[in-house]
Amino acid sequence: MSRPTLTISSRNYSSWSLRGWLMAKLSGIDFEEVFVDPDDAEARAEILLLSPSIRVPCLTYDGVRIWDTLAIGEFLNEIAPDAGLLPKDRFKRARCRSICGEIHSGFTALRSALPMNLKGRHPKFKVWSKAQADIDRIAGIWRECLHAHGGPHLFGEISIADAMYAPVATRYRTYDVPQDEACQAYCEQLFAWPALQEWTALALEEKNEIEELEAEF
Repeated sequence: MSRPTLTISSRNYSSWSLRGWLMAKLSGIDFEEVFVDPDDAEARAEILLLSPSIRVPCLTYDGVRIWDTLAIGEFLNEIAPDAGLLPKDRFKRARCRSICGEIHSGFTALRSALPMNLKGRHPKFKVWSKAQADIDRIAGIWRECLHAHGGPHLFGEISIADAMYAPVATRYRTYDVPQDEACQAYCEQLFAWPALQEWTALALEEKNEIEELEAEF
């Protein structure tokens, strides 16, 4: 079998690439990265939310391409069942899939108003009401999971859910979004994740900029 590959785009801007990469790291598989330049028209459209996330991230495993982020996570859980990508308990697993599905298909106001930009810092950023509604819903998810499972991650041990919500934490840091104590502590847990630290360090070294995501707020 050839070495698996994971196709990603900009580390600074591509939240879907980050999610897929964190899942791959969590699985423990040995994979090679294939980088698509964010100037590539199709990759750029995905980052700007103008097309579905089909090209990046994309896992190629034994000649088979898996491109949807949740599909990547489910596949990795199948080939690395002891890695803990999904909780062992059936009901926790169902809850984990539910909240991952919610962020996979929802929170469009948050994504549009607070695009991922690891290099950016916008103190006292004014969040418009629709995006705030998304922020409030996410806070509810986080508090409920942390309370139910005891933390420090959403289902106790780190899982796919944390990979799915990690880009949200980076947005909150970029745009100076106020949070309660529990949510802030959870974000700090994510920032302490070695894989996220590795990704962030590489993102800060990127030269590419996407003008549409570098507007003066």
